[in-house]
Amino acid sequence: MSSNKSISKKNRTPLVPQRSHGKLRYAALLEAGGAVIAEKGFQMATMAEIASKAGAPIGSLYRFFPNKEILADALLQRFIELVNKAFDDINLKSNSLSTEALSDALLRIVTDLHGERAALRALLEAHSDWSTKRQEFRSHLRRRIAETLTRRNPKLDPKVARNMAVILLQNMKMVGVLGEELRGDALSGALTELREMTLLYLDART
Repeated sequence: MSSNKSISKKNRTPLVPQRSHGKLRYAALLEAGGAVIAEKGFQMATMAEIASKAGAPIGSLYRFFPNKEILADALLQRFIELVNKAFDDINLKSNSLSTEALSDALLRIVTDLHGERAALRALLEAHSDWSTKRQEFRSHLRRRIAETLTRRNPKLDPKVARNMAVILLQNMKMVGVLGEELRGDALSGALTELREMTLLYLDART
């Protein structure tokens, strides 16, 4: 029997189905994988648990995702696609958005992707081999933020846009941190302050 490692060398991408039934099964397995990894971490999550969570035969899981690393890559790609869609939606109306609406839209990207974010963090913090993936993902987010800022204000200096993207990304990540550390009125109050701080920053810089 081939090991996961040898399978990984032969097939480094998931099997993406073409038929509607297969697409539904693929999505369910991917969602289950994200849920189990978010709960237990990448190292502790098992393919058997993921298949069970999805209510699918283990063979079906291995058919689409020959090993856990390939599943992890697919989860990361899905997160990037969701983030790109969120930024594309913002960019379509960036010129007509008020500064307040733009601020809220950026901060809402994190809250709208709550479940995926937990899985993403578990993946990116899993082991040192993913340090490059962490940097690539963060760089991608900063580029998308800078692009949105430049679309809104074409006269904005590209270097300023990149620097602003660093700050805004930290504020966006803080939404998730606050959600994990606070509850009730404390969370509501802190998010209000973060929203106000982001709004004032954008208003002053754009």
